Amino acid sequence: MSKPADVILLHGVGLDHTMWDRVAPELATDGRAVHTPDLLGHGAAPDAPPGTTLADLAAPVAELLAAAPRPVLLAGFSLGALVATRVALDHPARIAALTLVSGVAGRTLAEREAVVDRLRSARADLDATFDAAVRRWFSPEWSAAEPDLAVRVRATLATNRPGSYLACYDVFARADAELWAELPRLVPPVTAITGADDPGSTPAMSEALAARVPDGHAVIVPGARHLLPLERPDAVVAAVRHRSTTDPSTGALVP
Repeated sequence: MSKPADVILLHGVGLDHTMWDRVAPELATDGRAVHTPDLLGHGAAPDAPPGTTLADLAAPVAELLAAAPRPVLLAGFSLGALVATRVALDHPARIAALTLVSGVAGRTLAEREAVVDRLRSARADLDATFDAAVRRWFSPEWSAAEPDLAVRVRATLATNRPGSYLACYDVFARADAELWAELPRLVPPVTAITGADDPGSTPAMSEALAARVPDGHAVIVPGARHLLPLERPDAVVAAVRHRSTTDPSTGALVP
Protein backbone atom coordinates (compact mmCIF):
# COMPACT_ATOMS: atom_id res chain seq x y z
CA MET A 1 0.00 0.00 0.00
CA SER A 2 1.41 3.40 -0.95
CA LYS A 3 2.01 6.05 1.68
CA PRO A 4 1.63 9.78 1.06
CA ALA A 5 5.00 11.47 0.76
CA ASP A 6 5.97 14.00 3.40
CA VAL A 7 5.97 17.64 2.30
CA ILE A 8 8.40 20.49 2.97
CA LEU A 9 7.14 24.01 2.17
CA LEU A 10 9.59 26.94 1.93
CA HIS A 11 8.35 30.54 2.21
CA GLY A 12 9.46 33.68 0.40
CA VAL A 13 11.79 36.52 1.33
CA GLY A 14 10.53 38.70 4.19
CA LEU A 15 7.77 36.23 5.08
CA ASP A 16 7.72 33.16 7.34
CA HIS A 17 6.10 29.76 7.81
CA THR A 18 2.66 31.33 8.42
CA MET A 19 2.30 32.05 4.70
CA TRP A 20 1.46 28.33 4.31
CA ASP A 21 -1.49 28.47 6.74
CA ARG A 22 -4.00 27.95 3.93
CA VAL A 23 -2.02 25.18 2.23
CA ALA A 24 -0.44 23.00 4.93
CA PRO A 25 -3.68 21.84 6.65
CA GLU A 26 -5.16 20.66 3.35
CA LEU A 27 -2.00 18.77 2.42
CA ALA A 28 -2.06 17.07 5.82
CA THR A 29 -5.60 15.72 5.45
CA ASP A 30 -4.47 12.48 3.82
CA GLY A 31 -1.98 11.58 6.54
CA ARG A 32 1.19 13.13 5.20
CA ALA A 33 3.59 15.06 7.46
CA VAL A 34 3.91 18.71 6.42
CA HIS A 35 6.94 20.75 7.47
CA THR A 36 7.01 24.56 7.15
CA PRO A 37 10.42 25.70 8.40
CA ASP A 38 11.47 29.32 8.67
CA LEU A 39 14.36 30.00 6.32
CA LEU A 40 17.62 31.35 7.68
CA GLY A 41 17.15 35.02 8.60
CA HIS A 42 13.37 34.74 8.98
CA GLY A 43 10.94 34.07 11.81
CA ALA A 44 12.48 31.97 14.56
CA ALA A 45 15.51 30.93 12.47
CA PRO A 46 19.00 32.34 13.17
CA ASP A 47 20.13 35.56 11.53
CA ALA A 48 21.36 35.60 7.94
CA PRO A 49 24.71 37.42 7.96
CA PRO A 50 25.98 39.64 5.14
CA GLY A 51 27.26 37.50 2.30
CA THR A 52 24.67 34.76 2.87
CA THR A 53 24.49 32.47 -0.15
CA LEU A 54 21.83 30.26 -1.67
CA ALA A 55 23.78 27.26 -0.37
CA ASP A 56 23.60 28.71 3.15
CA LEU A 57 19.80 28.95 2.90
CA ALA A 58 19.60 25.42 1.52
CA ALA A 59 21.73 23.74 4.19
CA PRO A 60 19.06 23.54 6.96
CA VAL A 61 16.56 22.19 4.42
CA ALA A 62 19.02 19.45 3.48
CA GLU A 63 19.09 18.47 7.16
CA LEU A 64 15.30 18.05 7.09
CA LEU A 65 15.66 15.85 4.02
CA ALA A 66 18.21 13.67 5.78
CA ALA A 67 15.77 13.10 8.64
CA ALA A 68 12.85 12.17 6.37
CA PRO A 69 12.06 8.44 6.08
CA ARG A 70 11.65 8.58 2.29
CA PRO A 71 11.83 11.08 -0.60
CA VAL A 72 9.69 14.16 0.01
CA LEU A 73 7.55 16.54 -1.97
CA LEU A 74 9.45 19.83 -1.85
CA ALA A 75 7.71 23.12 -2.64
CA GLY A 76 9.10 26.62 -2.48
CA PHE A 77 7.58 30.05 -2.96
CA SER A 78 9.57 32.88 -4.57
CA LEU A 79 12.91 32.91 -2.68
CA GLY A 80 11.85 29.52 -1.34
CA ALA A 81 11.57 28.26 -4.92
CA LEU A 82 15.21 29.18 -5.52
CA VAL A 83 16.22 27.43 -2.29
CA ALA A 84 14.14 24.38 -3.22
CA THR A 85 15.81 24.22 -6.63
CA ARG A 86 19.28 24.32 -5.03
CA VAL A 87 18.28 21.53 -2.64
CA ALA A 88 16.85 19.39 -5.46
CA LEU A 89 19.98 19.83 -7.56
CA ASP A 90 22.22 18.81 -4.67
CA HIS A 91 20.06 15.99 -3.25
CA PRO A 92 18.00 14.62 -6.17
CA ALA A 93 17.45 11.18 -4.65
CA ARG A 94 15.71 12.73 -1.64
CA ILE A 95 13.11 14.64 -3.70
CA ALA A 96 10.04 12.84 -5.04
CA ALA A 97 8.74 15.93 -6.85
CA LEU A 98 9.44 19.66 -6.88
CA THR A 99 6.84 22.45 -6.97
CA LEU A 100 8.11 25.96 -7.70
CA VAL A 101 5.47 28.52 -6.71
CA SER A 102 5.83 32.06 -8.07
CA GLY A 103 9.44 31.30 -8.92
CA VAL A 104 11.92 33.35 -10.91
CA ALA A 105 14.10 32.04 -13.72
CA GLY A 106 16.03 33.52 -16.60
CA ARG A 107 15.33 37.15 -15.75
CA THR A 108 15.78 39.57 -18.62
CA LEU A 109 18.19 42.45 -18.20
CA ALA A 110 15.28 44.79 -17.46
CA GLU A 111 13.81 42.37 -14.90
CA ARG A 112 17.20 41.97 -13.22
CA GLU A 113 17.69 45.73 -13.07
CA ALA A 114 14.22 46.13 -11.54
CA VAL A 115 14.87 43.66 -8.71
CA VAL A 116 18.32 45.12 -8.00
CA ASP A 117 16.67 48.54 -7.87
CA ARG A 118 14.19 47.20 -5.28
CA LEU A 119 17.13 45.92 -3.23
CA ARG A 120 18.74 49.36 -3.45
CA SER A 121 15.47 50.96 -2.30
CA ALA A 122 15.20 48.50 0.59
CA ARG A 123 18.63 49.50 1.84
CA ALA A 124 17.45 53.12 1.91
CA ASP A 125 13.93 52.68 3.34
CA LEU A 126 12.64 49.29 4.46
CA ASP A 127 9.20 50.52 5.50
CA ALA A 128 8.55 52.01 2.08
CA THR A 129 9.77 48.78 0.48
CA PHE A 130 7.34 46.71 2.57
CA ASP A 131 4.44 49.04 1.73
CA ALA A 132 5.26 48.77 -1.96
CA ALA A 133 5.44 44.96 -1.73
CA VAL A 134 1.95 44.72 -0.26
CA ARG A 135 0.58 47.01 -3.00
CA ARG A 136 2.30 44.87 -5.62
CA TRP A 137 1.11 41.57 -4.14
CA PHE A 138 -2.52 42.47 -3.43
CA SER A 139 -4.84 43.60 -6.17
CA PRO A 140 -7.28 46.34 -5.08
CA GLU A 141 -10.10 43.79 -5.28
CA TRP A 142 -8.33 41.21 -3.11
CA SER A 143 -7.21 43.83 -0.61
CA ALA A 144 -10.81 45.05 -0.30
CA ALA A 145 -12.12 41.50 0.08
CA GLU A 146 -9.57 40.49 2.74
CA PRO A 147 -8.25 43.68 4.34
CA ASP A 148 -7.18 41.85 7.51
CA LEU A 149 -4.96 39.54 5.47
CA ALA A 150 -3.17 42.44 3.82
CA VAL A 151 -2.60 43.94 7.27
CA ARG A 152 -1.26 40.60 8.57
CA VAL A 153 1.16 40.22 5.66
CA ARG A 154 2.41 43.77 6.22
CA ALA A 155 2.86 43.01 9.94
CA THR A 156 4.93 39.94 9.09
CA LEU A 157 7.18 42.07 6.90
CA ALA A 158 7.59 44.53 9.78
CA THR A 159 9.07 41.81 12.00
CA ASN A 160 12.08 41.36 9.72
CA ARG A 161 15.56 41.95 11.08
CA PRO A 162 16.94 44.49 8.59
CA GLY A 163 20.36 42.92 8.10
CA SER A 164 18.92 39.45 7.58
CA TYR A 165 16.25 40.71 5.18
CA LEU A 166 18.78 42.55 3.04
CA ALA A 167 21.15 39.57 2.99
CA CYS A 168 18.34 37.26 1.86
CA TYR A 169 16.93 39.73 -0.66
CA ASP A 170 20.39 39.93 -2.21
CA VAL A 171 20.21 36.15 -2.74
CA PHE A 172 16.72 36.49 -4.22
CA ALA A 173 17.94 39.20 -6.61
CA ARG A 174 20.83 37.17 -7.98
CA ALA A 175 20.43 33.41 -7.44
CA ASP A 176 18.30 32.68 -10.51
CA ALA A 177 21.35 33.46 -12.65
CA GLU A 178 23.37 30.95 -10.62
CA LEU A 179 20.74 28.25 -11.16
CA TRP A 180 19.84 28.82 -14.82
CA ALA A 181 22.78 26.87 -16.24
CA GLU A 182 22.11 23.95 -13.88
CA LEU A 183 18.39 23.51 -14.57
CA PRO A 184 18.86 20.93 -17.39
CA ARG A 185 20.28 18.47 -14.84
CA LEU A 186 17.38 18.82 -12.40
CA VAL A 187 16.28 15.20 -11.87
CA PRO A 188 12.92 15.33 -10.00
CA PRO A 189 9.70 16.11 -11.86
CA VAL A 190 8.98 19.84 -11.65
CA THR A 191 5.74 21.82 -11.57
CA ALA A 192 6.23 25.57 -12.03
CA ILE A 193 3.11 27.50 -11.04
CA THR A 194 2.52 31.25 -11.02
CA GLY A 195 -0.25 33.81 -11.28
CA ALA A 196 -1.18 35.17 -14.69
CA ASP A 197 -0.97 38.71 -13.29
CA ASP A 198 2.30 38.32 -11.36
CA PRO A 199 4.64 41.06 -12.65
CA GLY A 200 7.78 39.70 -10.95
CA SER A 201 7.45 35.91 -11.22
CA THR A 202 5.93 36.03 -14.65
CA PRO A 203 4.15 33.29 -16.60
CA ALA A 204 6.97 33.47 -19.13
CA MET A 205 9.44 32.57 -16.39
CA SER A 206 7.46 29.54 -15.25
CA GLU A 207 7.04 28.36 -18.83
CA ALA A 208 10.76 28.81 -19.56
CA LEU A 209 11.69 26.99 -16.37
CA ALA A 210 9.38 24.06 -17.14
CA ALA A 211 10.81 23.82 -20.66
CA ARG A 212 14.40 23.87 -19.42
CA VAL A 213 14.20 20.91 -17.00
CA PRO A 214 13.98 17.28 -18.14
CA ASP A 215 10.51 16.66 -16.66
CA GLY A 216 8.60 19.90 -16.16
CA HIS A 217 5.28 21.54 -16.78
CA ALA A 218 3.90 24.99 -16.09
CA VAL A 219 0.61 25.98 -14.49
CA ILE A 220 -0.63 29.56 -14.93
CA VAL A 221 -3.42 30.60 -12.54
CA PRO A 222 -5.81 33.11 -14.16
CA GLY A 223 -6.47 36.37 -12.32
CA ALA A 224 -3.87 35.76 -9.59
CA ARG A 225 -0.82 37.74 -8.55
CA HIS A 226 2.26 36.72 -6.53
CA LEU A 227 0.98 35.35 -3.20
CA LEU A 228 -0.53 32.15 -4.56
CA PRO A 229 -0.35 30.22 -1.25
CA LEU A 230 -2.69 32.84 0.23
CA GLU A 231 -4.65 34.01 -2.81
CA ARG A 232 -5.17 30.62 -4.50
CA PRO A 233 -4.23 27.88 -2.03
CA ASP A 234 -6.40 25.41 -3.92
CA ALA A 235 -4.20 25.75 -7.00
CA VAL A 236 -1.03 25.32 -4.94
CA VAL A 237 -2.38 22.23 -3.17
CA ALA A 238 -3.31 20.70 -6.52
CA ALA A 239 0.16 21.42 -7.91
CA VAL A 240 1.93 19.84 -4.92
CA ARG A 241 -0.34 16.81 -5.10
CA HIS A 242 0.17 16.39 -8.85
CA ARG A 243 2.35 13.33 -8.17
CA SER A 244 2.14 12.77 -4.46
CA THR A 245 2.50 9.24 -3.11
CA THR A 246 5.44 6.89 -2.71
CA ASP A 247 5.83 3.14 -2.75
CA PRO A 248 6.88 2.29 0.84
CA SER A 249 9.13 -0.57 -0.27
CA THR A 250 11.17 1.44 -2.75
CA GLY A 251 10.51 5.09 -2.00
CA ALA A 252 9.72 5.57 -5.69
CA LEU A 253 7.12 8.12 -6.70
CA VAL A 254 3.70 6.69 -7.55
CA PRO A 255 1.74 8.87 -9.98
